[in-house]
Amino acid sequence: MEQSRCRESANSSSFSRSVYSEIEEVGWEHLVRLSEDLKFLSFRVIDKKGRVHCMEIQLDKNYPRSPPSISADVPYIFNLKWSRKSRLKDLLQQFREHLEKLQEIWNILDEIDKSLWVIDLKNPSRANVCRQINLGYNCIIMLSIHIDDPSSLPECRFMGSDPMVNSLRKTWQRNSKRWNKDKPFVENVANLLETQLPRPPEHENNYQQVECGICYAQFLPIDEELGAKSGGGTDYTCDNSSCSKAFHSVCLGDWLRSITTTRQSYDVLFGNCPYCSEPVAVKISIARK
Repeated sequence: MEQSRCRESANSSSFSRSVYSEIEEVGWEHLVRLSEDLKFLSFRVIDKKGRVHCMEIQLDKNYPRSPPSISADVPYIFNLKWSRKSRLKDLLQQFREHLEKLQEIWNILDEIDKSLWVIDLKNPSRANVCRQINLGYNCIIMLSIHIDDPSSLPECRFMGSDPMVNSLRKTWQRNSKRWNKDKPFVENVANLLETQLPRPPEHENNYQQVECGICYAQFLPIDEELGAKSGGGTDYTCDNSSCSKAFHSVCLGDWLRSITTTRQSYDVLFGNCPYCSEPVAVKISIARK
């Protein structure tokens, strides 16, 4: 029994050293979350277009003999290449290569989002390759991008007033052979429908991502120790427009305190955003110093 305990303790110690060593190789500045048992990790990765991605990793008890499980907000997950000699840095490199393969999909979706009246666009998932577009006259077209050939003719579905929908559907089918992969995606859609597509409505976009990028909750718990922030929502947003991640200042402060490069001046912590590495500064309460 004692021998079994010693063996288990040794294995646990070896596992911890291995995980810490591999995080060091990747860089602690890229780590977003790490569970107490060290079996769940998430890393921030920025692609060549400046888009911020988060990859979640679940380590098996037999790691690295058994490959980790991975998840991310992408249209599909790559086939992981793994051996007993593989390390976390190899996993992240495969993820970066996968992100590059998805750039054309996201470029087209960004073009649609900026140019057309897209419905429910508050915080679209990077995994979603569909868009619902308001065409006016109570008509909506749902476009689905092909992940294997993003610039090709998309699948479409029309919804709305029957007479108008029937007319648009016939026009789309009649002109479908005119789709030209060398032309911009939005231009192709307009050409097939033989109409000018409505632009995004002018409105104040005061919406920010409501879930905290650290605790993943919309509101802080009700806790006397949090004082005036008890039960509060996200109150800090990264200034980097390519990131704009929202946080509870309490969570961001706690996270910054765990990073050795963080500096403190009076009641302000200076560090880097856990997602995009741009400078952040957050005021902390005396009670949580």
